[in-house]
Amino acid sequence: MTNSMSLEYALINDTSWQSQADWQTPDTPFMSFAFWQALADTGAIGEQAGWLPIFILVHRVANYADGEDSNDKEDSNGNAIDGIEGHALHPVAVLPVFIKGHHRGEFVFDHAWAEAYARYGIDYYPRLVSSVPYTPITGQRLWLATGETLSEEVIKTAIAGVDDIAQQVGASSWHGLFVTPELASVATAALPTDIDIEHALAAQDNGLEQTAIEMPILERQGCQFLWQNKDLLQKGQPFADFDAFLMTLKAKKRKTIRAERRKVAEQNISCQRKCGADITDADWKAFYHCYVMTYAVRGQQPYLTIDFFMALAQSMPEHLMLAQALNDDGEIIASSLFLYDKPDSDNVNGDVDNNATLYGRYWGALGEYDSLHFELCYYQGIEFAIEQGLTYFDPGTQGEHKLIRGFIPTTTHSLHRIYDPRFVPAIADFCRKDREHMAQYRQQAFEALPFNADNMPEFDTNN
Repeated sequence: MTNSMSLEYALINDTSWQSQADWQTPDTPFMSFAFWQALADTGAIGEQAGWLPIFILVHRVANYADGEDSNDKEDSNGNAIDGIEGHALHPVAVLPVFIKGHHRGEFVFDHAWAEAYARYGIDYYPRLVSSVPYTPITGQRLWLATGETLSEEVIKTAIAGVDDIAQQVGASSWHGLFVTPELASVATAALPTDIDIEHALAAQDNGLEQTAIEMPILERQGCQFLWQNKDLLQKGQPFADFDAFLMTLKAKKRKTIRAERRKVAEQNISCQRKCGADITDADWKAFYHCYVMTYAVRGQQPYLTIDFFMALAQSMPEHLMLAQALNDDGEIIASSLFLYDKPDSDNVNGDVDNNATLYGRYWGALGEYDSLHFELCYYQGIEFAIEQGLTYFDPGTQGEHKLIRGFIPTTTHSLHRIYDPRFVPAIADFCRKDREHMAQYRQQAFEALPFNADNMPEFDTNN
């Protein structure tokens, strides 16, 4: 019989926590252990990459009454619980935090904040980031143990761990990027969103630790474009095929898309899609050659190696789709790699899986080809989502050219915690104005959608 249970945190430098509990299936493939293992094994994260990870393990501590032994106890799922002197630790959640000295691979930009620090002669680096590296995809940022839910107490405990890391390494700030709306809502409810600046400055002048100050959590919002497999002409049912999708667009836009697809064919280019184990080593090498070219034309090196993609092919093939463009000699001239949620095994009728999403991630071409980017990155993805019964297609960050092809403006969320109270008011004001600007932008973007009146979705001010 327990006397009390509370949440505490521990800072862990490795992934040993993965074996301490049964963990919920993540909401996207990018939070799967296999994806993160591939990042680590191929050097995409780690000290050399400038993405040094620390894992904040939130655990529930059970204090046992005198005479009660915590040894050999199990949690509700039958897992053994570590016991220490009358205490039992139940893993609840894990938040990954990276110590970074740069902004590369993040896609939510705070360069202006860094410049403001520099003008005052104050170090903005290191800074802390919680995100999926190199991946601007909205999703969970914590792993939750089976049976656990995201609560204000969990968030408060995890952020206390973030504050501890910040104090130890002298970080200026923490940034939670592309978090779910749920996480943004829970965090802003659990933590202060304003600051008593005079009290904070006085505390700082008196040499109090930063963790003694209730620093606010600030929210920024952005906009990405999301395709939805919903045919409002058919009462919101999934599209039967690509032509059914086109019929929901205004005639001029339908004509434009059909013309773009014809241009690809007129260049004697054919397209094909391969999934999972059907993607050969030769396909991966051809894809990587194309992928590298997208960086080479800008004089840059790619973030990810061929070994990373080959690791994904081995560990999570059921989540991979590769679209290829071939010239009339059968040579691969462009490739686009997608990840997607594994379809429900019970979905035998081709019905839409309400949470299943296709994610467009990596693209490259060996030359310039008219309209090929649109074909390989968007239209092939839409066709695949329809065939697989996926509800959404997230093609990645930025790009108003997605809007006129039927991708709906959608809100993205990021959370920020600034540890120097002198900068909080200005950055908080920036975030507030940025949210207002993005709300106006989403409204304007929505009004520019190419759908005809019968298939125009309703604008959600909370989306």
